[in-house]
Amino acid sequence: MSVMSGIAAPEESILFKAACPDCRARIELAAGALRLAIGGSRRTTFYSFTCPECGSAVRKPAGERIVELLTGGGVRTLRLHSAL
Repeated sequence: MSVMSGIAAPEESILFKAACPDCRARIELAAGALRLAIGGSRRTTFYSFTCPECGSAVRKPAGERIVELLTGGGVRTLRLHSAL
């Protein structure tokens, strides 16, 4: 990461490929366009984004490999806690 005028800027932009289930567009998204939620089970671990083509809110399950790729690529992560 390099710093210019006090603002951090990535040296390389990482793009993630995804597909919209509604309009079937194949898209590339920057890390800032994705959100990752990690829950206590496979059902509650997912990533989400808004399709830039049709505007649909998309939510897809995220297995271990997807979680590893997204977190390594700088996607913002929310850890979900279960109620006691």
